[in-house]
Formats: sequence, C-alpha cells, structure tokens
Amino acid sequence: MTQILRADNPFTQLAQQQEFENLPPALVAAVQHDLQALQNLYECSSAALSQWVQAVAHLPVSPVVWYVEQDRVAGIHELPLLEKLQQLENWADAVKELAAYYRQFGTGLFAEYKALRWQAGEFIGIRYPDSVELSQLVGYESQKQALLKNTEFLLSGQVALHVLLYGSRGSGKSSLVKALLKEYSDRNLRVLEVAKSELKDLPKIVEQLRGVPQKFIIFVDDLSFEEDDDAFKALKVVLEGNLTARPQNVVVYATSNRRHLIREFFADRPSPKDNEEIHAWDTMQEKLSFSDRFGLTLTFEGADQKTYLQIIRHLAAQAGIDISQEDLERQALQWATRHNGRSGRTARQFVDFLKADLTLSSLTHPPANTEL
Repeated sequence: MTQILRADNPFTQLAQQQEFENLPPALVAAVQHDLQALQNLYECSSAALSQWVQAVAHLPVSPVVWYVEQDRVAGIHELPLLEKLQQLENWADAVKELAAYYRQFGTGLFAEYKALRWQAGEFIGIRYPDSVELSQLVGYESQKQALLKNTEFLLSGQVALHVLLYGSRGSGKSSLVKALLKEYSDRNLRVLEVAKSELKDLPKIVEQLRGVPQKFIIFVDDLSFEEDDDAFKALKVVLEGNLTARPQNVVVYATSNRRHLIREFFADRPSPKDNEEIHAWDTMQEKLSFSDRFGLTLTFEGADQKTYLQIIRHLAAQAGIDISQEDLERQALQWATRHNGRSGRTARQFVDFLKADLTLSSLTHPPANTEL
C-alpha cells in the first residue's frame, strides 16, 4: 500500500501535472486493473500462501508461516488514504483520489524525503538531515526576515528570487538555509543540495524538477569559481534564463565568503600589451558582476562583541547552562580569543563544549550531601 502512494510510474508522473479528467482513459483503465491485482496480493495472507504451496507441491503438511510486523509508520498525509484503501471493497474505485493525492504531494523520492542531494547524476534522499531551528539563530534579523519572505513567495506560487548569502565565515549563512527545511516542512518544501562539482548538471536538474508539486530550494554552499569554470556557465544559465521558461517551483540559495564569486587577479586587468583582448574591461566587469545576477543579496558582517555575547547568552539559555552571566561571558570571550574569533559558529562550539564539560563534571564530582 505504501508503494502505491510512493511509486514513480507513468500514471503518477502524469497525474502530478494534469487534472484527472484530462488523463488518457486507457491509462486510467490500466491503473484500475493494476489496483485490483495489487489488492488481491494485499489480501493474500501468509497462511493462504502456505496452503497453496502445500497443494501445488503435494506436501504432506503446509510450510511454516512467519508473520512479520510492519515497522514503517506512514506519513501524516498518507494515513487517510491508506485507511480508505483498507476499507474499500475494490481499490480501483480509489483511482481518482489517488490522482488527486499525487497532484498535491507528488511521488517517489520527493514525497519520501524532505532533504536530498544530487550525486553522480541522480537524486539521493538524505535520511537524517541536519536539524536546525530558526529559534537557535540569533542576530542578522533583517537578513533572516528577507530570506523568510522570499521563501514564502516560493511556497505561495509567486515569483521568488535567487538568493546569495555572503559574508564572514561562521556567521550562520548555511544554518539559516538549513533552518528553512524544518520551518516549512509541512508546506511541501524540499531542499536539494548540489555540490560545486555537480553544478554543471544544474540545467538538467532544474528540468527534472519542473512540474512536480513540491517547491525546491537548490542549496549551493561555499560558492566560488575559477576562470572558465563550466559550473559558472551552468549556474549563469539557471540564474539568467534562456529560451526555456524558468519553473516557478525552483530557486537557488547560495552561500559564499566572497562578494565577487569569480576569482580575479591583477594580471586579469587590461594593460596595453600585444595580443591583449580588445574588450578586456568588459570581460573583467562580467566577472565582477556575476553576483549581481542573484535577485537578492544578503550580507552577513562579522559579529562584534555585543552581538557575539548576545548569541552566547541565547544559546546558553537554550542549553540550560546554569552559571553566572559574568562567568559565562568571560569564558566566551576567552574562547573566541583562543579559537576562531567572534562568530555564531564559535559561539555554538563554545556552548557545546561548556555544556559537555559541566555535564561531565557533575557526573564525576557530584555535589556533597549537606543533609545532617
């Protein structure tokens, strides 16, 4: 029954894109036939199968029957339809409702996984995505609200902008994108991770996402390019478009520590030499302006001491760390000095270390019993 809801086949693919009334009658009839066959299989118990084997093989006794409990829990959207199938005398009567289900929730990997990655030319489901909550992210409120608003545009079917998040390392750019997955997990949002080495496949990826009911954020982390990089050309096509219309259910969210995504050298700058490119300044400007092709650019500046300590206090409160604020801030500033400087990442590392240290200390040195 689960496979009926998740199967990726010609009927489920077409049902996602067309109303039931517009589906070919021959295809609908074939689905009804298959549903009846699947129902017969579903209703075939282990005991009945054992008796059939005994009769066909002329065995004196029937084979031993094993009963296996189902260990998979259906998703929240699947339960009503699964219950209806169990109650129907003829599963073929549910073909219209199945088509409506596919049109709303999709099928295959996109229905099963909230987070995916593109790897070696195919989609791979991520079973245990990094779980980040928006409440854990402090600071950069204007950037956060801008990204949330743009994501709301995507989910509501409006034209959403491609977004570049750039700025200091450890400022929470990647965590903010990851947090969108949990924030909008019940609204058909999917996050698809594409590594820089796979960006050459981006036009093909976008076409495969076209027409499915889910909304996709293509997440590219730590983006930068070398000169004449094929990945640069592929991303440029997706950002700027071509004769093919851009699908409304796909946007690119990229993070980078560089404002200008293509490395530029002093040697690239025009100089009056023999065999120099005639329009060299145009070439250089194309490199420098590539980041402008993102519709929305969010800047994450390095955290000052006030912001850093604000993040520390917030994370410490969430972690249940019970020490004086003065002691907490003193240790946090020492940690930043000795490690990676002030940033959200440094704050998270410090709070995780402090919590583990305090927990271990309380286990190895429990408080003395003061009772008389």
